[in-house]
Amino acid sequence: MTPDDELQGPPGELREDRRIGGTDLTHWYTALGRQTARVAEAVNRRLGPNATLIVILVIGLIIAIGLSIAAVAVYDAVTDSDGVAGLDQPLLDFAITLRSPWLDTIVTGYTDIAGPIGMPVIAVGTLLVLGIHRRSWTPVILIVAAGSGSLLMTVAGKDFIGRVRPPLSDAVPPYEFSPSFPSGHTLNAVVVAGVIAYLLILRQDRVRNRVLIISAAALFALTIGLSRVFLGHHWFTDVLAGWILGAAWLALVITAHRLYLTVRADHERRRAADAPAA
Repeated sequence: MTPDDELQGPPGELREDRRIGGTDLTHWYTALGRQTARVAEAVNRRLGPNATLIVILVIGLIIAIGLSIAAVAVYDAVTDSDGVAGLDQPLLDFAITLRSPWLDTIVTGYTDIAGPIGMPVIAVGTLLVLGIHRRSWTPVILIVAAGSGSLLMTVAGKDFIGRVRPPLSDAVPPYEFSPSFPSGHTLNAVVVAGVIAYLLILRQDRVRNRVLIISAAALFALTIGLSRVFLGHHWFTDVLAGWILGAAWLALVITAHRLYLTVRADHERRRAADAPAA
């Protein structure tokens, strides 16, 4: 049996997921990464790999919600200056000049993909397909954690800031009345599309396929954000916050999975070392 065989775990999951191209996701290149991996391995020895992944995701979610609350200070800073917030009204005015009945209808249908019905359908469908096909709970845990986290971040940001949306006279119906900052459609698009893309590229050997998947996810997140401004449902800074917070939470989810792979490798090495020789 080769070392890779010993580290496979349930149906080759560790072997299949631990590399993207030539990059080993269980190898940490920074001192902070190595120290974090050591802490995760210590938790793994007490709780096991799956429980460790959940603990890491919960800690990451607390950090992510903290980032959403911290966005209050960023929001106050940009709205009290002539910085990024100075683009809000000009960009909305420009979007209004682009509208037409047929384009409004197309963009409204497109933005609904990232809405409260579209995103859950995509997320649940993907986690079922990947979970069953790979015979693994990992896609289920990652997609549920990513989606739940983005929802909590959106709620936290809206409740703490309570920013008013653009005037209804500047918006395309159907109108929305919840607080404006951050853009939930944008944040959810970044996170859900991003984690699905990540799960897909884990099993893609061809660079071209990985580039296409990542590009599609990035384009989706970008255009969903722009659609919110086009329709007058959000200010540009709402969308910008959605992009930034979504990317931060996505990075935490991916880091949690990398730590899970790391502790799985450590767990399997120790199990192989403790096994009696045949």
